[in-house]
Amino acid sequence: MPLPNVLTTSRTLRRLSQRLSRPSLYVYLTLAMSALGLLMGHQLSQSAGMTQLTAVAGERLELYAASLEAELARHAYLPSLIAIDADVRTLLDAPDDREMSARVTRKLAAIGVRSGARQLLILAPDGRLLADSQGQTGQAAPELVRALLDGAGHYFAKDARTGSSTDFVQLHALRRQGRLIGVVVVRINLAPLEATWADLGLRSQSEKLLVLDEQDVVIMSSVPGWRYRTLGAVDADRLARLQATERYGSQALQSLGIERESLAQVDASLLPVPGDGNALSTASTRLLAQQRSVPPLGLRLVTLSDPAEVWRQARYAAWGGAAFGASLGLLALYLASRRRALQQLFQAKTELQLAHGQLEKLVDERTAELRSTNAELKRQIAQRLRAEDELVQAGKLAVLGQMSAGISHELNQPLTALRALSRNTQLLQQGGRHETVAENLRTIDAMVERMSLITRQLKSFARKAESAAAAPVSLAAAVRNVLLLLEHRIRAEKVKLRIEVSESLRVNCDPNRLEQVLLNLCANAMDAMQGSGDERELAVSTEPGGQRVRVRVADTGSGIAPALMSRLFEPFFTTKPAGQGLGLGLVISSKIVHEFGGSLLALPGEVGMVFEFDLELAKHV
Repeated sequence: MPLPNVLTTSRTLRRLSQRLSRPSLYVYLTLAMSALGLLMGHQLSQSAGMTQLTAVAGERLELYAASLEAELARHAYLPSLIAIDADVRTLLDAPDDREMSARVTRKLAAIGVRSGARQLLILAPDGRLLADSQGQTGQAAPELVRALLDGAGHYFAKDARTGSSTDFVQLHALRRQGRLIGVVVVRINLAPLEATWADLGLRSQSEKLLVLDEQDVVIMSSVPGWRYRTLGAVDADRLARLQATERYGSQALQSLGIERESLAQVDASLLPVPGDGNALSTASTRLLAQQRSVPPLGLRLVTLSDPAEVWRQARYAAWGGAAFGASLGLLALYLASRRRALQQLFQAKTELQLAHGQLEKLVDERTAELRSTNAELKRQIAQRLRAEDELVQAGKLAVLGQMSAGISHELNQPLTALRALSRNTQLLQQGGRHETVAENLRTIDAMVERMSLITRQLKSFARKAESAAAAPVSLAAAVRNVLLLLEHRIRAEKVKLRIEVSESLRVNCDPNRLEQVLLNLCANAMDAMQGSGDERELAVSTEPGGQRVRVRVADTGSGIAPALMSRLFEPFFTTKPAGQGLGLGLVISSKIVHEFGGSLLALPGEVGMVFEFDLELAKHV
């Protein structure tokens, strides 16, 4: 290196050392560290405090929701219990029978005392009171009549007598042959639960609770002054719609001062809330808002928590952070020197090279791990696909096993007839009655053809399906093949068929898998109708729509309880007696339909159940 360059570098280092030794620079760096400590202490403390406040408020919000759902679930059995009562059914058949009305009224009063329900009612379809646990007569309350007209199953309404609490009203429609014959009404008083919330809010001084219905009206609150106030402005049109429901009493509904749009966009964030006297803390009008939806009830639970304590702790932490930053800055500046700076420079260079080598090694190791993981994932996917194929085949064999007795009977009858006809033919041939012999041979040929058709269909259905591209399949032919396998059960159980499938309808799918889905659904439908009386009807229909067609399989069985609907497609879940079902039919059928690009749905029908799935229509060639 030339001598002038060496001298220039030396002078530069000397000037830098002189600048680092100036006291004024120490002061500036110390102030900067203090400001940084102040900011970081405040931010970290506030973030931790808000996280803790959010967690606590979230737990209490879940507690509020759980207590509300538990209170309502405690009385959920009452409508069904009252609906199956023989006296209630007799009263609905003879609504003008005063003696029976008085008897049912006494029974409702006893049930209400034991269950804790406020009021139990039996209504005629026109809203007339047939029986009331409180002994009232005449016409039902206006909000009940409105709910009947709207077809509501439950709603929250203000107590018309006291005007100070909220009742939860359940409506259970009673139908006979699809016709409404009456309504069971259960009214539950939620004032004790609301009082518990208010007491908890006063003792904790941390959050306020609002329960909003589908109209964004506060129906319950830990702050009594907020009850029956609304989110957003209340104009004349909205006020008219709210009052038309007859649920909020005759008082004028006022706005709470919180916009619906701002609350809808909030997810555990600070929300400006107007003060309301003693309702909120006067320390701040910005509260931490959290909400939770209760979809079955159409409600939203909102908590508003006061973060004043969090902000006070954040101020204390900010001063502590500033002191720590100042101490750290002074210590760092005191230890700074030119020699240490040069040593750190060389050390940083060495560490950078070492880190670079370690990074390359780590990248190679991670690449090898990813390759190994990818190979293992591919192996697991292949195992899962094989297991699913074996599960589908097991479902087929299980269905064939359940039908084995009927199929054996279906084949034994023609075999017995063939034996008798063959012996008879020998005798006729010896007697020279050749025309009768020819007729017997034709009958034998027809029976053999029928047995061959059954065995071919069984062989085709039991064959393990191979992966193949979808091809146009006649939906009507698939239905006929399935009904052929079930023909013995259809005759033996006297099931009426209603097939509404066009012969020209073609769908893109595997015919063997399609027949398995139809067989599972039809067999389940016939199992469901075994105890449903003499009127047994199995219906298979279609409804084209655009590029797809919807296939429906309906029965007239006893249906499935609503509580079990969500578990129908769980593996090994079955409503059949032990030993009569594996609980895999619907699971396998749902998977096959999903592979066809559709979805299998279970819907309650007017009588029995309806299973439907959609398939892609084949293009006309």
